[in-house]
Amino acid sequence: MTTQAKQLAGPLSAAVANLCVGLQPQVSPATAAGFREVLRRLSAPLQVAVAGRIKSGKSTLVNALIGRRVAPTDVGECTRLVTRFQYGTVDRIEVVFSDGRKQVLPFEANGSIPPDLGVDVDRVSHIEAYLTNAVLRDLTVIDTPGLGSLDAASVARTEALLSGELDPVSRNAVAGAEAVLYVVTQGVRADDQQALAAFTAATASREAGPVNAIAVLNKADTIAAETVEGANGDTWQAAVLLAERQALTLKPRVADVLPVIGLVAESTETGGFTSADADALRKLAELDDATRETMLISADLFVSWECDVPVGTRNRLLEKLDLYGIRKALEAVDAEPGITAGALRRKLLDASGLDGVRAKLNAVFRSRADGIKAAAALASVTSLAAASGDPNERQRVHDAIEVLLAKPEAHQLRLLEALTLVASGAVAMPNDLVEEVLRFGSSPDVSEQLGLRGRPPQELMAYALERAGWWRSFASFGATPAQSRVAHVVHRAYFLIWQQLRGRR
Repeated sequence: MTTQAKQLAGPLSAAVANLCVGLQPQVSPATAAGFREVLRRLSAPLQVAVAGRIKSGKSTLVNALIGRRVAPTDVGECTRLVTRFQYGTVDRIEVVFSDGRKQVLPFEANGSIPPDLGVDVDRVSHIEAYLTNAVLRDLTVIDTPGLGSLDAASVARTEALLSGELDPVSRNAVAGAEAVLYVVTQGVRADDQQALAAFTAATASREAGPVNAIAVLNKADTIAAETVEGANGDTWQAAVLLAERQALTLKPRVADVLPVIGLVAESTETGGFTSADADALRKLAELDDATRETMLISADLFVSWECDVPVGTRNRLLEKLDLYGIRKALEAVDAEPGITAGALRRKLLDASGLDGVRAKLNAVFRSRADGIKAAAALASVTSLAAASGDPNERQRVHDAIEVLLAKPEAHQLRLLEALTLVASGAVAMPNDLVEEVLRFGSSPDVSEQLGLRGRPPQELMAYALERAGWWRSFASFGATPAQSRVAHVVHRAYFLIWQQLRGRR
């Protein structure tokens, strides 16, 4: 294993890195330079682009995930640009221009990126923000301008990132997002679907799918519970049900859609919620029920109604929690009058849904970062060889990749490739089989991959063996050549699960 490979996410990334190193002397200088870029990306943390429509709350969610209010959420020059948040030993901002020049800027006194950069934004490629934040050690977060913006240049930057069509400086520094966290609000629109369909990783043209894409239903607290059948008047339940319906609309482009309240998550995770806020909420909890309910009808009534809590304090609570968060906080105080500020913050964080988003990020992205990065890198290698125009070079690269994929330990790469082919529609299958294949990308949990969550191991073993046999038969009899290739991969996935479960006995 090379020194380069030792720095990588895992054995699959190491194998692809060694492939690139071995091929470099056998290809043209231009292709070799592309391979060096692939190696650089392989050794970098997993890169996740946060995308969505304007005003969907992307930057607020970015702040919550990072745990620091660093991305500006108000409209300004910075929100028109792609911003990469990555780990650094010293906090600093680099404005990267389209010609490759860089200009270092200080953070604001409050720790955020300046909303106005003091430069010609039209000449800027993107922003690099380096933070001494442990969350970013294994995850680079890319904040993007909103789709649907009135600012055509901002939309173009986001679409360029999602489609890989960037200038050389931007392509090297910003492209390469290997996964996407897509933010929606109550309505999924046609351009949401189009943006997900256009998402690519590096130069590989890898479309979004359950392997590399998750969606979140942000601003879940703004859903009118009475408009969602089955919610029984509960706002969060309404959000859960709506997210499930959106998942049906967006699949197979995403692994799942999860509800979240970005504002509450940001306030509780970035230090925005203080002991003074907790004191004010305890004071509000002392009001009689009728007064409290009247104040919680609307933001105007909450601020204008006469009570002992100052208007400025109430405005601050609204800015941090909105009415839903305030109501959840008051319920927590009612249940435990002596609750500490820290415990109240935790209750609000639980109510925000952020933990669920993090858990899904870990399950879909972090736990399979090695496979995601290796698959994206292999796709880039294939694309680079195809673009060279040299049939001999293309064949050498193809043969080397086939040798790699033939190894038993490379099965995960085969599975990720199969998932991508089925999710994108490149290999057509009946809907029930598509759903079965895509389950392998929805979770690292074996029972969920089998669609038998909570069932006993003996039942899981029997089902895995039965489906392994079925897919082997399908691959040999009745499948098209493309379907057969996928079916052989799925057969082996089931067989490996059976072996794994059998070994636990």
